[in-house]
Amino acid sequence: MVKFKREIPYNDLPLLPPNHTLETTAVLRRTITASRALGQLNGMLTNLPNPNLFLDSIHLQEAKASSEIENIITTNDDLYKAVVAEKKFENPATKEVLSYKEALWKGLKIMEEKPFITTNLCIEIVQSIKKNNAGIRTTPGTALKSENGEVIYTPPTGEAIIRDKLANLEAFINQQSEIDPLIKMALMHYQFEAIHPFSDGNGRTGRILLLLYLKISRLLDTPAIYLSEYIIQNKSDYYLKLRNVTEKNDWEGWILYMLEMIEFTAKKGLQRIKTVTDLMHSMAEDIKSKLPKVYSKDLVEILFRLPYTKRQYLIDAQLGTPKTVGNYLIELEKAGFLKSEKVGKEKLYLNHQLMSVLE
Repeated sequence: MVKFKREIPYNDLPLLPPNHTLETTAVLRRTITASRALGQLNGMLTNLPNPNLFLDSIHLQEAKASSEIENIITTNDDLYKAVVAEKKFENPATKEVLSYKEALWKGLKIMEEKPFITTNLCIEIVQSIKKNNAGIRTTPGTALKSENGEVIYTPPTGEAIIRDKLANLEAFINQQSEIDPLIKMALMHYQFEAIHPFSDGNGRTGRILLLLYLKISRLLDTPAIYLSEYIIQNKSDYYLKLRNVTEKNDWEGWILYMLEMIEFTAKKGLQRIKTVTDLMHSMAEDIKSKLPKVYSKDLVEILFRLPYTKRQYLIDAQLGTPKTVGNYLIELEKAGFLKSEKVGKEKLYLNHQLMSVLE
């Protein structure tokens, strides 16, 4: 095999699976603890009365963090307002983050009908992220550079070669194998990032594929986890470990990084959902005792679906006439449960306690 050189397109990127010992003692030990953490998160999500209740918030947080890795920065406040308000937000970063969330939902919807990760699915996801007709990269000269402009990696070039590598990746993901699914996920993520099939949006597409893979491999029935937060906190390590596979064939270091990410994120997700669930129960009891005429289980769920809500959401849930539900929100604000804010022509109501947990 030709020795890897950073400035030369890596057309010799080896196909999957690697001809390398993957299940070392350290990897197997970490696989057990990561699988256990993921199983506990899955159990908690499955036992929630409404597992989809927190999905919007979690997927927005994942979209925000994943975009932040690409230096697309927005605030939680802008993001949640933009989802709820009718006013159009012109902040390009907020738009990009919302496009990421739409792409994730699109991927999940496609996979309900066809539970496979394919090249076409990747193309649909990147088009949804970028809001264009992007296809497989055809222009030569793509190179990944460090902040000081030094070339650190040149991905394969030529559409036919890229498609061949993707076809191999597709077969590897979707065929049964004896490799543990979490180890397989680490291999899949490296390979996708190394192929770098698109001109832009590869990182975000690759991170969406991780969530879709957790679902199709039945590791997480509801993909309510945001892995990107861990990558932000360990960004230089993430890129170093990726490079070490390419340059030193260090699969163990990369797989361990990915397993640590899964374990850390699952445990943090478990804790965060418990905190939000406890807050929801205590607020429900509080509303019930202070505002018995306002309280209903459906109302509390609406207040916890996203940090911001508005009158229309209560009308859509058939909780009363526009006047009645408007009065509910006024009463909730007077009692200190919500804070109102005018956005454009509408009034939004912030569940400030939920926002502080998400922060």
